[in-house]
Amino acid sequence: MTISFIRTLLLYIVIVAAVRIMGKRQISELQTSELVVTLLISDIAAIPMQDTGQPLASGFIPIAVLVLCEILASILMLKLPGFRKLVCGRPIMVIHNGKLDQKAMRRLRMTTEDLFEQLRLDNVFRLEDVAFAIVETNGKLSVLKKPEKDQPCCDDLGLSPPDKGLETVVISDGVFSEPSAKACGKNRQWVDKILKQEKVRAADVFIMTADTSGEYHIIRKENVT
Repeated sequence: MTISFIRTLLLYIVIVAAVRIMGKRQISELQTSELVVTLLISDIAAIPMQDTGQPLASGFIPIAVLVLCEILASILMLKLPGFRKLVCGRPIMVIHNGKLDQKAMRRLRMTTEDLFEQLRLDNVFRLEDVAFAIVETNGKLSVLKKPEKDQPCCDDLGLSPPDKGLETVVISDGVFSEPSAKACGKNRQWVDKILKQEKVRAADVFIMTADTSGEYHIIRKENVT
């Protein structure tokens, strides 16, 4: 039991490190090569986890090779557009100037239900509102509405709202975050000053946000004694 626990813990650490080395991506944003490597790593790691007779190296070495292959493939895709197109494919336009391209949908094996589901996820509920729709290489649908159907922005209305800058979470569950404070141009002294002004301890704060303009918002922990 102890050996299995230690082996599983070591493999978990190796897999986390491997994913970190490959970069931050959500599952829905993975390119083809990244998805293949992720699936292979999970399968390879499961073998030495379940079979204690297998040496750990039988899991570590293949995972390291896969990570190196993915890094190499990423470099080649940066340098060689043709290689990227070969591995990841290319974006395909399914709606062009408001016209649905049925041939492109058949090539993608994309049903009308799939199309409308992705449009709804992009807050588009009427097909005639769409000017262009492109299926990206990661499978996501990018949508551009017709100008008359899109929501107006401040420039369209001739408005100039004040720029409050970036808002970040400077305290999360009582813990101060130096990088977040620095990102919005603040520091520990400024946060302590605000907390003293509001008569609240950092340990009693659930969330405190601040922005570049100096505005802040504090949510206290519930049931704090």
